[in-house]
Amino acid sequence: MPRYYLTTAIDYANGDPHLGHAFEKIGADAIARYHRLRGDDVWFLIGMDEHGQKVAQTAAEQGIAPQQLVDQVAASFQAMWRRLGISNDQFIRTTDPRHTAGVRELIEMIFRRTEADDPPERRDFYERSYQGWYCVGCEAFKQDAEIVGGKCVLHPTRVLEWVEEKNWFFRLSKYRDALRERLTSDPEAARRSWGGERPLVLVRPESRYNEIRALLDQGLEDISASRARLAWGVPFPRPTSDGDTQATYVWFDALPNYWTATRGDGARAAWPAELHVIGKDITRFHCVIWPAMLLAAGLALPRQVFAHGFVSLGGERFSKSAGVKLDLGEAVDRYGPDAFRYFLLREVPFDGDGNFSWERFEERYTADLANAFGNLASRAIAMIEKYQGGEVPAFDAGAAADAATIVEPHAGDYVTAMDGQLLHEALAAVSRIVSAANGYVDQQAPWKLAKDPERRAELERTLAVLAHVLARLAVLLSPFIPAKSGELWTQLGAPGSVDRTTALHATGPRDPLDPSGWRVSKGAPLFPREKAV
Repeated sequence: MPRYYLTTAIDYANGDPHLGHAFEKIGADAIARYHRLRGDDVWFLIGMDEHGQKVAQTAAEQGIAPQQLVDQVAASFQAMWRRLGISNDQFIRTTDPRHTAGVRELIEMIFRRTEADDPPERRDFYERSYQGWYCVGCEAFKQDAEIVGGKCVLHPTRVLEWVEEKNWFFRLSKYRDALRERLTSDPEAARRSWGGERPLVLVRPESRYNEIRALLDQGLEDISASRARLAWGVPFPRPTSDGDTQATYVWFDALPNYWTATRGDGARAAWPAELHVIGKDITRFHCVIWPAMLLAAGLALPRQVFAHGFVSLGGERFSKSAGVKLDLGEAVDRYGPDAFRYFLLREVPFDGDGNFSWERFEERYTADLANAFGNLASRAIAMIEKYQGGEVPAFDAGAAADAATIVEPHAGDYVTAMDGQLLHEALAAVSRIVSAANGYVDQQAPWKLAKDPERRAELERTLAVLAHVLARLAVLLSPFIPAKSGELWTQLGAPGSVDRTTALHATGPRDPLDPSGWRVSKGAPLFPREKAV
Protein backbone atom coordinates (compact mmCIF):
# COMPACT_ATOMS: atom_id res chain seq x y z
CA MET A 1 0.00 0.00 0.00
CA PRO A 2 1.65 3.29 -1.08
CA ARG A 3 2.21 5.72 1.75
CA TYR A 4 1.09 9.33 1.48
CA TYR A 5 2.28 11.78 4.12
CA LEU A 6 0.39 15.06 3.81
CA THR A 7 0.80 18.21 5.91
CA THR A 8 -0.64 21.69 6.18
CA ALA A 9 0.97 24.78 7.63
CA ILE A 10 0.64 24.81 11.40
CA ASP A 11 -1.55 27.70 12.51
CA TYR A 12 -0.22 30.48 14.68
CA ALA A 13 -1.72 30.44 18.16
CA ASN A 14 -2.68 34.04 18.77
CA GLY A 15 -6.36 34.07 17.79
CA ASP A 16 -9.38 32.04 16.71
CA PRO A 17 -9.55 30.03 13.46
CA HIS A 18 -10.67 32.10 10.48
CA LEU A 19 -11.77 31.48 6.91
CA GLY A 20 -8.23 31.31 5.56
CA HIS A 21 -7.33 28.57 8.03
CA ALA A 22 -10.53 26.70 7.11
CA PHE A 23 -9.88 26.94 3.36
CA GLU A 24 -6.47 25.32 3.74
CA LYS A 25 -7.61 22.57 6.10
CA ILE A 26 -10.70 21.69 4.08
CA GLY A 27 -8.66 21.57 0.88
CA ALA A 28 -5.98 19.38 2.42
CA ASP A 29 -8.66 17.15 3.92
CA ALA A 30 -10.21 16.63 0.49
CA ILE A 31 -6.78 15.61 -0.81
CA ALA A 32 -6.24 13.21 2.11
CA ARG A 33 -9.68 11.61 1.66
CA TYR A 34 -9.10 11.23 -2.08
CA HIS A 35 -5.82 9.40 -1.51
CA ARG A 36 -7.50 7.08 0.98
CA LEU A 37 -10.03 6.24 -1.75
CA ARG A 38 -7.09 5.42 -4.01
CA GLY A 39 -5.89 2.93 -1.43
CA ASP A 40 -2.93 4.95 -0.17
CA ASP A 41 -1.74 4.67 3.43
CA VAL A 42 -2.41 8.30 4.36
CA TRP A 43 -0.96 10.15 7.33
CA PHE A 44 -2.49 13.64 7.54
CA LEU A 45 -0.79 16.15 9.86
CA ILE A 46 -2.06 19.52 11.06
CA GLY A 47 -1.22 21.47 14.20
CA MET A 48 -0.35 24.67 16.01
CA ASP A 49 2.67 26.98 15.97
CA GLU A 50 2.77 28.10 19.59
CA HIS A 51 6.01 29.97 20.21
CA GLY A 52 7.27 33.41 19.26
CA GLN A 53 7.06 37.04 20.17
CA LYS A 54 3.52 37.51 18.88
CA VAL A 55 2.15 34.80 21.15
CA ALA A 56 4.03 36.21 24.13
CA GLN A 57 2.67 39.70 23.44
CA THR A 58 -0.91 38.46 23.03
CA ALA A 59 -0.72 36.51 26.28
CA ALA A 60 0.64 39.58 28.09
CA GLU A 61 -2.19 41.71 26.74
CA GLN A 62 -4.69 39.20 28.12
CA GLY A 63 -2.90 38.92 31.44
CA ILE A 64 -2.33 35.17 31.19
CA ALA A 65 0.67 32.87 30.76
CA PRO A 66 1.65 31.98 27.17
CA GLN A 67 1.01 28.28 27.82
CA GLN A 68 -2.51 29.03 29.01
CA LEU A 69 -3.14 31.08 25.89
CA VAL A 70 -1.93 28.41 23.47
CA ASP A 71 -3.89 25.70 25.31
CA GLN A 72 -7.07 27.73 24.82
CA VAL A 73 -6.33 28.50 21.18
CA ALA A 74 -5.41 24.90 20.36
CA ALA A 75 -8.69 23.69 21.87
CA SER A 76 -10.62 26.24 19.78
CA PHE A 77 -8.92 25.16 16.55
CA GLN A 78 -9.37 21.46 17.24
CA ALA A 79 -13.07 21.95 17.96
CA MET A 80 -13.57 23.76 14.65
CA TRP A 81 -11.70 21.09 12.69
CA ARG A 82 -13.85 18.37 14.26
CA ARG A 83 -16.94 20.35 13.32
CA LEU A 84 -15.77 20.63 9.71
CA GLY A 85 -14.98 16.92 9.48
CA ILE A 86 -11.22 17.35 9.07
CA SER A 87 -9.83 13.80 9.09
CA ASN A 88 -6.30 14.52 10.34
CA ASP A 89 -4.38 11.61 11.82
CA GLN A 90 -2.19 13.77 14.04
CA PHE A 91 -2.36 17.21 15.64
CA ILE A 92 1.09 18.49 16.52
CA ARG A 93 1.84 21.34 18.90
CA THR A 94 5.23 23.01 19.01
CA THR A 95 5.05 23.20 22.81
CA ASP A 96 5.05 19.39 22.95
CA PRO A 97 8.30 18.28 24.64
CA ARG A 98 8.89 15.72 21.89
CA HIS A 99 8.80 18.44 19.26
CA THR A 100 11.08 20.65 21.33
CA ALA A 101 13.60 17.83 21.62
CA GLY A 102 13.34 17.16 17.87
CA VAL A 103 14.04 20.80 16.98
CA ARG A 104 17.15 20.87 19.14
CA GLU A 105 18.28 17.56 17.63
CA LEU A 106 17.84 18.89 14.08
CA ILE A 107 19.86 22.01 14.86
CA GLU A 108 22.62 19.90 16.38
CA MET A 109 22.64 17.73 13.26
CA ILE A 110 23.33 20.86 11.21
CA PHE A 111 26.06 21.99 13.60
CA ARG A 112 27.82 18.62 13.52
CA ARG A 113 27.78 18.23 9.72
CA THR A 114 29.89 21.34 9.14
CA GLU A 115 31.89 21.76 12.34
CA ALA A 116 34.44 19.09 11.54
CA ASP A 117 34.89 19.52 7.80
CA ASP A 118 34.28 23.16 6.88
CA PRO A 119 36.33 26.23 7.73
CA PRO A 120 34.53 28.79 9.90
CA GLU A 121 33.49 30.87 6.89
CA ARG A 122 31.60 27.88 5.45
CA ARG A 123 29.92 26.56 8.57
CA ASP A 124 26.14 26.61 8.44
CA PHE A 125 25.69 28.26 11.85
CA TYR A 126 27.77 31.25 12.87
CA GLU A 127 27.45 34.24 15.18
CA ARG A 128 26.66 37.69 13.89
CA SER A 129 25.47 41.04 15.18
CA TYR A 130 22.42 42.19 13.28
CA GLN A 131 20.06 45.09 13.03
CA GLY A 132 16.92 45.48 10.98
CA TRP A 133 13.16 45.97 10.89
CA TYR A 134 11.23 43.09 12.45
CA CYS A 135 7.54 42.36 11.81
CA VAL A 136 5.96 40.59 14.77
CA GLY A 137 2.99 39.65 12.56
CA CYS A 138 5.26 37.71 10.18
CA GLU A 139 7.78 36.78 12.88
CA ALA A 140 10.42 37.77 10.35
CA PHE A 141 12.93 40.48 9.52
CA LYS A 142 11.77 42.49 6.50
CA GLN A 143 13.76 43.62 3.50
CA ASP A 144 13.23 47.08 1.98
CA ALA A 145 11.14 45.62 -0.83
CA GLU A 146 8.73 44.20 1.78
CA ILE A 147 8.15 47.56 3.48
CA VAL A 148 5.75 50.19 2.15
CA GLY A 149 5.21 53.44 3.99
CA GLY A 150 7.18 52.15 6.93
CA LYS A 151 4.86 49.13 7.34
CA CYS A 152 5.05 45.46 6.40
CA VAL A 153 3.09 44.84 3.21
CA LEU A 154 1.38 41.82 4.82
CA HIS A 155 0.61 43.50 8.16
CA PRO A 156 0.04 47.19 7.38
CA THR A 157 -1.57 47.90 10.76
CA ARG A 158 1.42 46.70 12.78
CA VAL A 159 4.37 48.87 13.74
CA LEU A 160 7.71 47.43 12.65
CA GLU A 161 10.30 47.04 15.40
CA TRP A 162 13.94 48.02 14.95
CA VAL A 163 15.97 45.15 16.39
CA GLU A 164 19.68 45.14 17.18
CA GLU A 165 21.14 41.97 18.68
CA LYS A 166 23.78 39.28 18.35
CA ASN A 167 22.35 35.96 17.15
CA TRP A 168 23.20 32.63 15.72
CA PHE A 169 22.78 32.90 11.94
CA PHE A 170 22.09 30.20 9.36
CA ARG A 171 24.15 30.42 6.16
CA LEU A 172 21.18 30.30 3.79
CA SER A 173 23.18 31.93 0.98
CA LYS A 174 25.31 28.78 0.76
CA TYR A 175 22.34 26.79 -0.56
CA ARG A 176 21.14 29.01 -3.39
CA ASP A 177 22.63 26.94 -6.20
CA ALA A 178 21.54 23.65 -4.67
CA LEU A 179 17.99 24.94 -4.35
CA ARG A 180 17.99 26.18 -7.94
CA GLU A 181 18.91 22.66 -9.03
CA ARG A 182 16.37 20.91 -6.82
CA LEU A 183 13.17 22.91 -7.41
CA THR A 184 10.93 22.35 -10.43
CA SER A 185 7.40 23.05 -11.61
CA ASP A 186 7.38 20.07 -13.98
CA PRO A 187 5.39 17.18 -12.44
CA GLU A 188 6.84 14.57 -14.78
CA ALA A 189 10.43 15.64 -14.14
CA ALA A 190 9.76 15.53 -10.40
CA ARG A 191 8.21 12.08 -10.53
CA ARG A 192 11.06 10.69 -12.62
CA SER A 193 13.55 12.00 -10.05
CA TRP A 194 11.88 10.50 -6.98
CA GLY A 195 13.90 7.58 -5.80
CA GLY A 196 17.09 8.97 -7.33
CA GLU A 197 20.07 10.38 -5.51
CA ARG A 198 19.02 14.01 -6.05
CA PRO A 199 15.21 14.01 -6.20
CA LEU A 200 13.48 17.21 -7.23
CA VAL A 201 10.92 19.15 -5.21
CA LEU A 202 7.80 19.97 -7.20
CA VAL A 203 6.57 23.51 -6.47
CA ARG A 204 3.05 24.27 -7.63
CA PRO A 205 1.23 26.14 -8.99
CA GLU A 206 3.75 27.36 -11.54
CA SER A 207 3.21 31.02 -10.57
CA ARG A 208 4.56 30.29 -7.10
CA TYR A 209 7.52 28.39 -8.57
CA ASN A 210 8.32 31.38 -10.76
CA GLU A 211 8.33 33.64 -7.69
CA ILE A 212 10.75 31.32 -5.89
CA ARG A 213 13.04 31.12 -8.91
CA ALA A 214 13.08 34.92 -9.14
CA LEU A 215 13.97 35.09 -5.45
CA LEU A 216 16.82 32.63 -5.92
CA ASP A 217 18.05 34.49 -8.98
CA GLN A 218 18.37 37.64 -6.86
CA GLY A 219 20.54 35.81 -4.33
CA LEU A 220 19.86 34.82 -0.74
CA GLU A 221 20.81 36.50 2.50
CA ASP A 222 21.71 34.58 5.63
CA ILE A 223 18.98 34.51 8.26
CA SER A 224 18.77 34.62 12.02
CA ALA A 225 18.36 31.24 13.67
CA SER A 226 18.04 32.47 17.25
CA ARG A 227 16.57 35.43 19.08
CA ALA A 228 17.87 37.20 22.17
CA ARG A 229 15.56 38.45 24.91
CA LEU A 230 12.79 36.03 23.96
CA ALA A 231 11.73 33.72 26.76
CA TRP A 232 8.80 32.03 24.96
CA GLY A 233 10.47 29.63 22.58
CA VAL A 234 12.54 26.48 22.20
CA PRO A 235 15.94 27.11 23.82
CA PHE A 236 18.62 27.22 21.13
CA PRO A 237 20.96 24.27 21.76
CA ARG A 238 24.12 26.35 22.09
CA PRO A 239 24.84 29.69 23.74
CA THR A 240 26.64 32.45 21.89
CA SER A 241 30.37 32.92 22.47
CA ASP A 242 29.65 35.49 25.18
CA GLY A 243 27.48 33.00 27.07
CA ASP A 244 24.08 34.37 26.03
CA THR A 245 21.37 31.68 26.04
CA GLN A 246 18.85 32.43 23.32
CA ALA A 247 15.55 31.09 21.96
CA THR A 248 15.26 29.37 18.60
CA TYR A 249 13.92 31.70 15.93
CA VAL A 250 10.25 30.79 15.49
CA TRP A 251 10.55 29.55 11.90
CA PHE A 252 13.40 27.22 12.90
CA ASP A 253 10.99 25.94 15.54
CA ALA A 254 7.86 25.73 13.35
CA LEU A 255 9.12 24.26 10.07
CA PRO A 256 10.70 21.14 11.60
CA ASN A 257 7.26 20.01 12.85
CA TYR A 258 6.83 18.09 9.60
CA TRP A 259 9.92 16.05 10.46
CA THR A 260 9.50 15.81 14.25
CA ALA A 261 5.94 14.51 13.74
CA THR A 262 7.32 11.38 12.10
CA ARG A 263 9.37 10.52 15.17
CA GLY A 264 6.64 10.20 17.79
CA ASP A 265 5.15 6.99 19.12
CA GLY A 266 2.35 5.69 16.91
CA ALA A 267 3.08 7.87 13.89
CA ARG A 268 2.78 5.92 10.63
CA ALA A 269 4.33 8.77 8.70
CA ALA A 270 7.85 8.39 7.39
CA TRP A 271 9.94 11.27 6.15
CA PRO A 272 9.95 12.75 3.52
CA ALA A 273 6.47 14.23 3.20
CA GLU A 274 4.67 13.64 -0.08
CA LEU A 275 2.96 17.03 0.03
CA HIS A 276 3.07 20.28 2.01
CA VAL A 277 -0.11 22.35 1.55
CA ILE A 278 0.55 25.97 2.51
CA GLY A 279 -0.58 29.53 1.81
CA LYS A 280 1.13 31.51 -0.92
CA ASP A 281 2.44 34.06 1.62
CA ILE A 282 4.82 31.53 3.20
CA THR A 283 6.34 29.94 0.11
CA ARG A 284 9.74 31.51 0.87
CA PHE A 285 9.89 29.65 4.17
CA HIS A 286 8.77 26.31 2.71
CA CYS A 287 10.55 26.41 -0.65
CA VAL A 288 13.80 28.08 0.41
CA ILE A 289 14.48 28.06 4.15
CA TRP A 290 12.98 24.64 4.96
CA PRO A 291 14.70 22.68 2.16
CA ALA A 292 17.97 24.47 2.92
CA MET A 293 17.68 23.35 6.55
CA LEU A 294 17.07 19.79 5.40
CA LEU A 295 20.05 19.85 3.03
CA ALA A 296 22.20 21.20 5.84
CA ALA A 297 21.06 18.37 8.14
CA GLY A 298 21.54 15.70 5.47
CA LEU A 299 17.84 14.86 5.33
CA ALA A 300 15.62 14.16 2.32
CA LEU A 301 13.53 16.95 0.83
CA PRO A 302 9.71 16.90 0.62
CA ARG A 303 8.24 15.67 -2.66
CA GLN A 304 5.96 18.62 -3.34
CA VAL A 305 4.89 22.01 -2.01
CA PHE A 306 1.49 23.31 -3.13
CA ALA A 307 0.71 26.95 -2.31
CA HIS A 308 -2.94 27.90 -2.40
CA GLY A 309 -4.19 31.45 -2.74
CA PHE A 310 -6.21 33.76 -0.51
CA VAL A 311 -9.93 34.02 0.19
CA SER A 312 -11.05 37.63 0.37
CA LEU A 313 -14.20 39.27 1.67
CA GLY A 314 -15.55 41.89 -0.68
CA GLY A 315 -12.17 42.10 -2.36
CA GLU A 316 -10.24 42.54 0.92
CA ARG A 317 -8.00 39.89 2.41
CA PHE A 318 -9.15 38.56 5.77
CA SER A 319 -7.09 40.16 8.51
CA LYS A 320 -7.70 40.22 12.22
CA SER A 321 -5.49 43.27 12.66
CA ALA A 322 -7.19 45.17 9.80
CA GLY A 323 -10.68 44.29 11.00
CA VAL A 324 -11.60 42.35 7.84
CA LYS A 325 -13.16 39.22 9.25
CA LEU A 326 -16.04 36.80 9.00
CA ASP A 327 -17.44 34.74 11.83
CA LEU A 328 -16.43 31.24 10.83
CA GLY A 329 -19.05 29.62 13.03
CA GLU A 330 -21.78 31.70 11.42
CA ALA A 331 -20.61 30.69 7.94
CA VAL A 332 -20.65 27.00 8.88
CA ASP A 333 -24.08 27.34 10.50
CA ARG A 334 -25.66 28.89 7.41
CA TYR A 335 -26.13 25.59 5.53
CA GLY A 336 -24.06 23.13 7.54
CA PRO A 337 -20.42 21.97 7.40
CA ASP A 338 -20.61 20.02 4.14
CA ALA A 339 -22.25 22.84 2.20
CA PHE A 340 -19.61 25.21 3.54
CA ARG A 341 -16.83 22.83 2.48
CA TYR A 342 -18.35 22.47 -0.98
CA PHE A 343 -18.81 26.21 -1.49
CA LEU A 344 -15.23 27.11 -0.58
CA LEU A 345 -13.64 24.47 -2.79
CA ARG A 346 -16.05 25.00 -5.70
CA GLU A 347 -15.98 28.79 -5.64
CA VAL A 348 -12.32 29.53 -4.85
CA PRO A 349 -9.65 28.16 -7.21
CA PHE A 350 -7.22 26.18 -5.09
CA ASP A 351 -4.33 27.45 -7.18
CA GLY A 352 -5.44 31.08 -7.07
CA ASP A 353 -7.40 33.70 -5.17
CA GLY A 354 -11.15 33.93 -4.69
CA ASN A 355 -13.88 35.80 -2.92
CA PHE A 356 -16.41 34.89 -0.24
CA SER A 357 -19.84 36.47 -0.29
CA TRP A 358 -23.12 35.45 1.29
CA GLU A 359 -24.87 35.97 -2.05
CA ARG A 360 -22.62 33.52 -3.90
CA PHE A 361 -22.86 31.06 -1.02
CA GLU A 362 -26.65 31.07 -1.31
CA GLU A 363 -26.52 30.78 -5.11
CA ARG A 364 -24.13 27.82 -5.01
CA TYR A 365 -26.12 26.10 -2.30
CA THR A 366 -29.42 26.46 -4.13
CA ALA A 367 -28.24 25.77 -7.67
CA ASP A 368 -25.54 23.12 -7.14
CA LEU A 369 -26.53 21.31 -3.97
CA ALA A 370 -30.26 21.68 -3.39
CA ASN A 371 -31.59 21.79 -6.97
CA ALA A 372 -29.03 19.86 -9.06
CA PHE A 373 -27.45 17.21 -6.83
CA GLY A 374 -29.90 16.97 -3.94
CA ASN A 375 -32.95 16.90 -6.18
CA LEU A 376 -31.36 14.24 -8.42
CA ALA A 377 -30.80 11.99 -5.42
CA SER A 378 -34.23 12.65 -3.95
CA ARG A 379 -36.28 11.92 -7.04
CA ALA A 380 -34.19 8.93 -8.18
CA ILE A 381 -34.52 7.19 -4.82
CA ALA A 382 -38.21 8.10 -4.64
CA MET A 383 -38.83 6.52 -8.06
CA ILE A 384 -36.98 3.33 -7.09
CA GLU A 385 -39.20 3.11 -4.02
CA LYS A 386 -42.36 3.86 -5.98
CA TYR A 387 -41.80 1.72 -9.04
CA GLN A 388 -39.58 -1.08 -7.65
CA GLY A 389 -40.68 -1.40 -4.06
CA GLY A 390 -37.31 0.03 -3.00
CA GLU A 391 -35.13 -2.64 -4.67
CA VAL A 392 -32.63 -1.57 -7.33
CA PRO A 393 -33.12 -3.56 -10.58
CA ALA A 394 -30.35 -5.60 -12.15
CA PHE A 395 -27.42 -3.51 -13.37
CA ASP A 396 -26.81 -5.34 -16.62
CA ALA A 397 -24.49 -4.61 -19.53
CA GLY A 398 -26.97 -2.21 -21.10
CA ALA A 399 -27.31 -0.25 -17.88
CA ALA A 400 -23.52 -0.17 -17.45
CA ALA A 401 -23.16 1.24 -20.97
CA ASP A 402 -25.73 3.96 -20.28
CA ALA A 403 -24.09 4.83 -16.97
CA ALA A 404 -20.72 5.09 -18.68
CA THR A 405 -22.05 7.72 -21.10
CA ILE A 406 -23.00 9.85 -18.10
CA VAL A 407 -19.93 9.39 -15.90
CA GLU A 408 -16.91 8.49 -17.98
CA PRO A 409 -16.58 11.64 -20.11
CA HIS A 410 -15.89 13.56 -16.89
CA ALA A 411 -14.45 11.01 -14.44
CA GLY A 412 -10.99 11.18 -16.00
CA ASP A 413 -11.02 14.97 -15.62
CA TYR A 414 -11.87 14.47 -11.95
CA VAL A 415 -8.91 12.16 -11.35
CA THR A 416 -6.50 14.41 -13.25
CA ALA A 417 -7.65 17.44 -11.27
CA MET A 418 -7.42 15.67 -7.92
CA ASP A 419 -3.96 14.33 -8.70
CA GLY A 420 -2.90 17.92 -9.42
CA GLN A 421 -4.62 19.37 -6.31
CA LEU A 422 -6.93 21.44 -8.53
CA LEU A 423 -9.92 20.83 -6.32
CA HIS A 424 -12.19 23.38 -7.98
CA GLU A 425 -11.68 21.65 -11.32
CA ALA A 426 -12.52 18.27 -9.78
CA LEU A 427 -15.80 19.67 -8.47
CA ALA A 428 -16.52 21.21 -11.87
CA ALA A 429 -16.14 17.71 -13.37
CA VAL A 430 -18.57 16.32 -10.78
CA SER A 431 -21.01 19.10 -11.60
CA ARG A 432 -20.94 18.02 -15.24
CA ILE A 433 -21.79 14.45 -14.20
CA VAL A 434 -24.73 15.73 -12.12
CA SER A 435 -25.93 17.79 -15.08
CA ALA A 436 -25.64 14.80 -17.42
CA ALA A 437 -27.54 12.60 -14.95
CA ASN A 438 -30.35 15.13 -14.64
CA GLY A 439 -30.48 15.32 -18.42
CA TYR A 440 -30.74 11.53 -18.55
CA VAL A 441 -33.69 11.60 -16.15
CA ASP A 442 -35.49 14.17 -18.27
CA GLN A 443 -34.73 12.24 -21.45
CA GLN A 444 -35.86 8.86 -20.09
CA ALA A 445 -38.83 10.24 -18.13
CA PRO A 446 -39.26 7.19 -15.85
CA TRP A 447 -42.70 8.41 -14.78
CA LYS A 448 -43.82 7.92 -18.38
CA LEU A 449 -42.10 4.57 -18.75
CA ALA A 450 -43.90 3.35 -15.63
CA LYS A 451 -47.26 3.86 -17.34
CA ASP A 452 -46.40 1.49 -20.21
CA PRO A 453 -46.05 -2.19 -19.18
CA GLU A 454 -44.27 -2.95 -22.46
CA ARG A 455 -41.45 -0.58 -21.47
CA ARG A 456 -40.89 -2.18 -18.07
CA ALA A 457 -37.39 -3.35 -18.98
CA GLU A 458 -36.44 0.16 -20.06
CA LEU A 459 -37.74 1.55 -16.77
CA GLU A 460 -35.71 -0.95 -14.76
CA ARG A 461 -32.56 -0.20 -16.72
CA THR A 462 -33.09 3.55 -16.18
CA LEU A 463 -33.48 3.14 -12.43
CA ALA A 464 -30.43 0.86 -12.19
CA VAL A 465 -28.41 3.47 -14.10
CA LEU A 466 -29.49 6.20 -11.71
CA ALA A 467 -28.64 4.12 -8.64
CA HIS A 468 -25.19 3.41 -10.02
CA VAL A 469 -24.53 7.03 -11.00
CA LEU A 470 -25.61 8.22 -7.55
CA ALA A 471 -23.24 5.72 -5.95
CA ARG A 472 -20.43 7.01 -8.13
CA LEU A 473 -21.30 10.59 -7.22
CA ALA A 474 -21.28 9.68 -3.53
CA VAL A 475 -17.75 8.34 -3.93
CA LEU A 476 -16.45 11.24 -6.03
CA LEU A 477 -17.96 13.80 -3.67
CA SER A 478 -16.92 12.06 -0.44
CA PRO A 479 -13.61 13.97 -0.20
CA PHE A 480 -15.59 17.22 -0.33
CA ILE A 481 -18.89 16.53 1.45
CA PRO A 482 -18.09 13.43 3.52
CA ALA A 483 -21.13 13.49 5.81
CA LYS A 484 -23.69 14.04 3.05
CA SER A 485 -21.98 11.48 0.81
CA GLY A 486 -22.30 9.02 3.68
CA GLU A 487 -26.00 9.82 4.02
CA LEU A 488 -26.57 9.22 0.31
CA TRP A 489 -24.61 5.96 0.49
CA THR A 490 -26.90 4.79 3.30
CA GLN A 491 -30.05 5.87 1.46
CA LEU A 492 -28.91 3.86 -1.56
CA GLY A 493 -28.47 0.77 0.62
CA ALA A 494 -24.86 0.46 -0.52
CA PRO A 495 -22.67 -1.92 1.51
CA GLY A 496 -20.02 -0.73 3.95
CA SER A 497 -18.94 2.88 4.09
CA VAL A 498 -18.49 5.29 1.20
CA ASP A 499 -15.03 6.32 2.42
CA ARG A 500 -13.91 2.69 2.51
CA THR A 501 -14.93 1.79 -1.00
CA THR A 502 -12.47 0.93 -3.76
CA ALA A 503 -14.34 2.86 -6.46
CA LEU A 504 -11.19 4.80 -7.33
CA HIS A 505 -8.21 3.02 -8.83
CA ALA A 506 -4.64 4.28 -9.14
CA THR A 507 -4.98 4.57 -12.92
CA GLY A 508 -8.41 6.18 -12.86
CA PRO A 509 -12.02 5.39 -11.98
CA ARG A 510 -13.54 1.98 -12.59
CA ASP A 511 -17.02 0.55 -12.08
CA PRO A 512 -17.09 -1.90 -9.15
CA LEU A 513 -20.37 -0.42 -7.91
CA ASP A 514 -23.01 -2.88 -9.01
CA PRO A 515 -26.20 -1.71 -7.25
CA SER A 516 -28.29 -4.74 -8.23
CA GLY A 517 -30.54 -5.67 -5.33
CA TRP A 518 -29.64 -2.74 -3.09
CA ARG A 519 -32.62 -1.62 -1.04
CA VAL A 520 -33.01 2.12 -1.02
CA SER A 521 -34.63 4.13 1.77
CA LYS A 522 -35.46 7.74 1.06
CA GLY A 523 -34.41 9.89 4.00
CA ALA A 524 -34.44 13.61 4.66
CA PRO A 525 -33.32 15.82 1.76
CA LEU A 526 -29.55 16.00 1.59
CA PHE A 527 -29.65 19.76 1.03
CA PRO A 528 -33.08 21.20 1.87
CA ARG A 529 -34.00 24.34 0.01
CA GLU A 530 -34.71 26.19 3.24
CA LYS A 531 -31.72 27.35 5.24
CA ALA A 532 -30.21 24.99 7.77
CA VAL A 533 -30.73 26.01 11.38
